[in-house]
Amino acid sequence: MNKVLFFAHLRDSAGVESVEFAASGKTVADLKELISEQFGLQNFDTVMTAINEEFATDDEVIQEGDTIAFIPPVSGG
Repeated sequence: MNKVLFFAHLRDSAGVESVEFAASGKTVADLKELISEQFGLQNFDTVMTAINEEFATDDEVIQEGDTIAFIPPVSGG
């Protein structure tokens, strides 16, 4: 199993701070699609992803026990 963390407005939209998900062997893109469908999250393709606190690309493969964090884009002024 893998722990999936949601930050900022994603946490509010998903209604949870984290979930356990069987993501081992899936790519980040695969997991984004599954999470987007399960929680009804929009524009999930613009979300940054970190695996074990290191930024990851959509084609990176998730390993058993990895912690995946989804971080929305941030703007400021």
